[in-house]
Amino acid sequence: MVTTPPKSIFPSHAVGHEEKESFDYGLQVGRAIESEWFKDDRASSRYFALKDSFHNLRLYARGEQPIQKYKDELSVNGDMSYLNLDWKPVPIIPKFVDIVVNGISERPYALKTFCQDPASMNKRTQYIKDIMIDMQNKEAFNIIKETTGVNPFVNDPDSLPENDEELALHMQLDYKESIEIAQQEALSNVFDLNKYEYIKRRLDYDITTLGIGCLKNSFNTAEGIKIEYVDPVNIVYSYTESPYFDDLYYVGEVKRVSIPELKKSFPQLTQEDVKKLESSYSGERSIYKTVNTEDSYDSNYVNVLYFEYKTYQNQVYKIKETTSGGIKSIKKTDNFDPPADDRSKFEKVDRSIEVLYSGAKIVGLDMLLAWDMNKNMTRPKSDITKVNMSYSIVAPRLYRGVPESLVGRMVSFADMIQLTHMKLQQVLNKLVPDGVYLDADGLSQIDLGDGTSYSPQEALNMYFQTGSVIGRSLTQDGDFNNARVPIQQLTSSGGNAKIASLIQSYNYYLQMIRDVTGLNEARDGSSPDKDALVGVQKLAAANSNTATRHIVQAGLYVTLKMAEGVSLRISDVLEYSNTRESFINSLGRFNVATLDEIRKLHLHDFGIFIELAPDEEEKSALEGNIQLALGRDQIDLEDAIDIREIKNLKLANQLLKKRRRDKDKRDRQIAQENMQMQGQINAQSSQAAAEADMQKEQAIASTKVQVEQASMQFAIQKMEREAQLKKELMQFEYELNIGLEEKKMGVISDKEKFKEDRKDERTKIQATQQSQLIEQRKGGTPPKNFESAGFDNLGGFGFEQFEPR
Repeated sequence: MVTTPPKSIFPSHAVGHEEKESFDYGLQVGRAIESEWFKDDRASSRYFALKDSFHNLRLYARGEQPIQKYKDELSVNGDMSYLNLDWKPVPIIPKFVDIVVNGISERPYALKTFCQDPASMNKRTQYIKDIMIDMQNKEAFNIIKETTGVNPFVNDPDSLPENDEELALHMQLDYKESIEIAQQEALSNVFDLNKYEYIKRRLDYDITTLGIGCLKNSFNTAEGIKIEYVDPVNIVYSYTESPYFDDLYYVGEVKRVSIPELKKSFPQLTQEDVKKLESSYSGERSIYKTVNTEDSYDSNYVNVLYFEYKTYQNQVYKIKETTSGGIKSIKKTDNFDPPADDRSKFEKVDRSIEVLYSGAKIVGLDMLLAWDMNKNMTRPKSDITKVNMSYSIVAPRLYRGVPESLVGRMVSFADMIQLTHMKLQQVLNKLVPDGVYLDADGLSQIDLGDGTSYSPQEALNMYFQTGSVIGRSLTQDGDFNNARVPIQQLTSSGGNAKIASLIQSYNYYLQMIRDVTGLNEARDGSSPDKDALVGVQKLAAANSNTATRHIVQAGLYVTLKMAEGVSLRISDVLEYSNTRESFINSLGRFNVATLDEIRKLHLHDFGIFIELAPDEEEKSALEGNIQLALGRDQIDLEDAIDIREIKNLKLANQLLKKRRRDKDKRDRQIAQENMQMQGQINAQSSQAAAEADMQKEQAIASTKVQVEQASMQFAIQKMEREAQLKKELMQFEYELNIGLEEKKMGVISDKEKFKEDRKDERTKIQATQQSQLIEQRKGGTPPKNFESAGFDNLGGFGFEQFEPR
């Protein structure tokens, strides 16, 4: 179905602000939207045509498509009395839908923010300048630090980048302002509170099934910032050919609301209005009927069109010159028209900005429930004259207003697979088992040898039990018997060829689904080629991922638009809302340190981008590089862990190169330090060896001296002891000799006394003898020697050395 741009029946934009705020203007907008999407003729209704198409695609995506078309195809003039088939659809398409949707959910992503307001950019620029100054003057600053003790570095000199490439990598990986961290925490908190992970799965399923997906962001004082799923079946929008729906001037959705809920939301409704609604939404001519409930009408529900309408507003200011020479600006209405007089002291200044109106209208009735300008419009801070709508829609394959989906490509082939399955059932139902042919003439008059014969039934029993049978080649008349083989096997082979042909057709249409969608066997692993290498299988899977990448990108686009909308709403809440403090506390309850930063979020302008985790093929290439570097000892295990944490493949490879260079630099420095240390150790070892040798020689010399001294001292002590002993011996000998001499002298004295006693008698004789004795002595007889013989020698050391010289 291809639609053309509808003829515009909307009210004029070139009216004043007061008229645009009127209910009559809003009612005209609601009528125009309803006229484009809802008409009395259901066949020409744009809304119901898309709704029927989406409903049909969803049934196929669930494997629950209507089977009437298959019955019409197989029936004969509507007669199906001879068909006994299982009409349940073959769920082929759900498998491929699950492959795509689950594959998308397996690729994680991260929302990254960066400040792009002038203050933050100046801070970032100054930080880069400081690093570059430190880099360029690193050697000089080190000398200054060593000589003066003053640290001229602004940053840590040990962590400075080596070149511009490392500086760019440092800014992307390591540099993060505290306000950016606070913004990322705020976004993550809002997404987590809204359970965005589950919402996105529904979004991806819609893009795969219907070819279009939609989400909405809003704010209310009760629930805060909300991210809501919007069913594409219920959305209405202005005509566009952009797959990102970025040129819409109105968008909305139809909701089925109960009358009590409607009364609670719009308390201005009167009893007469409620009765009118009940009467209009009851009976067989109901204003709005759904596809699946055409035969059931409930007057308790009505269909409300909630819509947003984008127009512009003129901001007019009167610039007046005061008496003191100053200038004063006064806000005026659109109708302000100053006189064209040169003498007037004021002038008109105006600009046009986009504004967003929100309305609610009962579908089918000329009843407008709400119409006013949005109180909390999200405007990009880079251009505050623009306004963003609450709805984010994407249809990656949109042509002339009609989206194309992956399921839509498979519908015709899924129908052929279903018909082939039905035909296969028919063939199987008509197949009969193999049988036997029995010729009774070949069994007649057969004598078994005991006078008896057997009947055809007995022949069959023998055949089935033993495989043997008795027949006769000649009749009783001796003629040739044509039925001499009475039992023959009947083989039913006609259905096998048909079954093989149908299976071939089934596989053909299944392969056609793979061809038109790009979801090959390698993607789901259903029938991998046993002869194909693992790398070839991965390459085929990667090619299949390429075929469905537009679905991944479409979902990420909506996520990015939601993040931008949430970011702007956070700024507005912090700046204008009366729930500011409670919102800050809800965001900062996980990290109290970011509370002060969160309070200043509205003063900054943030850019948001999505960092998508690499797919399996990219992870495999990166892991191969990491393992190669680890195997060559070019990086450490800690480096590998840090590299795997980076989702951006380009940055991961850059970090890998940097860590390799750092590791090589560290290794060279360690090797140099080891060489220096080894040299010092060798020098110290040589010095220690020399000192040890010297100490050894000194010890030997000292030992020798000590030995000599001990020997000499021992010799002296020995001589002294010998001298003492000899002295004592000589003294003893002397005393003995004295005693002996005294005794001898005593004997002599006694002898002399005895002689004297008799000298009277012999006086003369004695005198003569005495004279002879004296003369004998005088004649040279030596005196008596009292020295000891052989005991006065000290080994060459005698007492004669002590005689006076």
